[in-house]
Amino acid sequence: MTHSKEENINIMTANIRFENVGDGENNWPYRKDFFSEIVGRENIHLLGTQEGREGQLRELSSLLPQLKLIETHRKWIDERMYPSLFFDPTVFKLKRSGDIWLSETPNIPGTKSFGSMFPRLCTFAELYCLKEEIAFIVINCHLDHIEEETRLNQARVLIDQVTKLNDKNLPIILMGDFNSGPDKSVRHEINSSALNLFDPWIKLAKSECSSFHKFDGIDPTGRNERIDWILLNRKFRANSIDLIDESRDGRYPSDHFFIKVSLNTEI
Repeated sequence: MTHSKEENINIMTANIRFENVGDGENNWPYRKDFFSEIVGRENIHLLGTQEGREGQLRELSSLLPQLKLIETHRKWIDERMYPSLFFDPTVFKLKRSGDIWLSETPNIPGTKSFGSMFPRLCTFAELYCLKEEIAFIVINCHLDHIEEETRLNQARVLIDQVTKLNDKNLPIILMGDFNSGPDKSVRHEINSSALNLFDPWIKLAKSECSSFHKFDGIDPTGRNERIDWILLNRKFRANSIDLIDESRDGRYPSDHFFIKVSLNTEI
């Protein structure tokens, strides 16, 4: 399959909400087909999900045959929820991948620090884009949901570890559920780092909006805060970015809205 450089690369970040019988009619078995339909319709080439344990993520992988789950580096821990990456092998070639635990011991699976409620991590992959003939590193993360200071320390671990692994100084795409708005300290820390990222939502002058709800489409905090982001290196050109807030018969595919960006490179 060949691609022209005029075609967009479509990337989406989606907190899919872990499988939880307490969610009743909003539990994963009742949402999974709707979610997979959205991914297919939006022609997603690179998908970052947050939450989900191994079984749920493998089930999602079977529902998305056009995408491959990046997992060969991972020794799954049953009780842990994982940010995960899925990629279109007709668009990308996987070069390497790994998990980074956002703790004082980032290479020890399942560890937590900084008062985090749960162990948190990010997953990364080095991909070669066949469309654009460029290699880059994509990181998908999920930060603590309680304290901003905890998230700030986790972001510092992320920045430090990604800087070390990016020894070839490749462009970076960072996405995920940051549990923090774009005007908070986590974003300021990332903006002041050497990762050289920009927020296409801001660059394209989109109105701020909430990306979290409780399966009803309504921000329960009232803060109108976008906590799910896709940040891009300046080698990338964002052509569009959208909040996917679709519902069907009053039901949503998750308790988060999803973010989709369509991009090319600037080179």
